[in-house]
Amino acid sequence: MKILVTGGLGFIGSHTVVELQNEGFEVVIIDDCSNSSEKVLEGIFSISGKMPLFEKIDLKEKSKVEDFFKRHQDVQGVIHFAASKAVGESVQKPLLYYENNIGTLVYLLKELSKKDNASFIFSSSCTVYGQADEMPISEKAPVKPAESPYGNTKQMGEEIIRDTCAINPKLKAIALRYFNPMGAHPSGNIGELPIGVPQNLVPFITQTGMGLREELSVFGDDYPTEDGTCIRDYIYVVDLAKAHVKALQRLLGGKNQDNYEVFNLGTGKGSSVLEVIHSFERVSGKKLNYKIVDRRAGDIVSAYADTKKANDVLGWKSQYTLDEAMKSAWEWEQKVRA
Repeated sequence: MKILVTGGLGFIGSHTVVELQNEGFEVVIIDDCSNSSEKVLEGIFSISGKMPLFEKIDLKEKSKVEDFFKRHQDVQGVIHFAASKAVGESVQKPLLYYENNIGTLVYLLKELSKKDNASFIFSSSCTVYGQADEMPISEKAPVKPAESPYGNTKQMGEEIIRDTCAINPKLKAIALRYFNPMGAHPSGNIGELPIGVPQNLVPFITQTGMGLREELSVFGDDYPTEDGTCIRDYIYVVDLAKAHVKALQRLLGGKNQDNYEVFNLGTGKGSSVLEVIHSFERVSGKKLNYKIVDRRAGDIVSAYADTKKANDVLGWKSQYTLDEAMKSAWEWEQKVRA
């Protein structure tokens, strides 16, 4: 069964490709390599023993998306990762985010809507909840006005998929709202490798640990939390990848209750920025150079998942601890810098 993974050379995408291939799926990747590298294909091959098909396509080019689906009429499912994803950058460049995250989604759904049967997994985000009123955050929590253009693209993306599914019963979709992915494959052959300055906390920590960054900025220590720093739910990337396979199998097996469903993916445990730093210090045996700076625009105080629905309905649960995930991230950082 052929599955398209957009953004399949990226951090979460590449780990999901490995898990799909391990489950016997034939995978074709679309990626424009704007925040990834074709070298990731070698890492995927070294782990799974299979080389996925790869096409370098910019999904913003509608004609190329149409051409792809004409040539790959046997694609039965799509896992859509390809998107710009940095909260801070989205505040500075909103139109780039709306073009890249919304336009490309529309083009994909247009092609899938032509099929007699199609399954679609959307890479969504806990940012759709904004600053939730209650912790942990369940799927029933209200979707609040977005704190950033990035968050808004995820909200709008979900609405577009829901509206499309409402008028097309042949299209089945699941939006996976995930919290904060981290870590690297235990083989050390794929991991998070941001181009330029990392936008996520963990790679900035590991790069600072390697001496590539002079120091880590902690954005605010005056939040209403135990140590004053923001709290997030950090989930190991391989756990996350396996959830995408579970979601896809749910749709392909016709086990979905509605043709549009939503699941939170996290560990159910919140960790503060300082706790993540201390985790790095434990697994690396190094002191991290960091300083407290002013708060950052678009940051919320706390977000961690209620995972009951994913555990019970999807049959998925995260397995790795923060320290285990951090250890894999640190080993990956050392390997790529060796």
